[in-house]
Amino acid sequence: MSEVKTDKISPRTGSGTVTLGTSGDTFSIPSGVILSNSGTASGFGSPAYASNASATDSTVNVDASDNLQFNSGYGSTATAYGCRVWIRFKGTGTVSIYGSANVSSLVDNGIGLYTVNFTNSIVDTDYSTLASPGAGSGRSDVFPSTIQTGSIGIRGLNSAVLADQNNISVAIFR
Repeated sequence: MSEVKTDKISPRTGSGTVTLGTSGDTFSIPSGVILSNSGTASGFGSPAYASNASATDSTVNVDASDNLQFNSGYGSTATAYGCRVWIRFKGTGTVSIYGSANVSSLVDNGIGLYTVNFTNSIVDTDYSTLASPGAGSGRSDVFPSTIQTGSIGIRGLNSAVLADQNNISVAIFR
């Protein structure tokens, strides 16, 4: 095997293309080598983790079906299921959103009844919903009612009777 050592490779014309190898060649980059780019890199295909090829370093992986997998110290690499929608809102008086993601609007449908509309619909209604009243809500409860791909209905109860809730949190996982 031959070895070439150099500090710089430039095209002959000053603004041309330098070609290393030919189609099918493999270039190995040893561990610890840092590649840097101070210009625009082009002509590269999608990295392995963004195409349907497996890429792993034993802690983060994107499998052939594009499922994100990782090991967060639990002893194995497993598929991650993302929170598709979350919201925390005030459900008394004039309803208002404290914070949210993937929520286009919140509708007050009457005492203890709310609709959370999604910015981006979920692929189906086979999602999991977590809903809870905020601290200091007494004997109140919050639960999902109408489950749809573009929205979810939420009901607030106090002692089993529909009641507005001051602080409601909802998270949807799929």
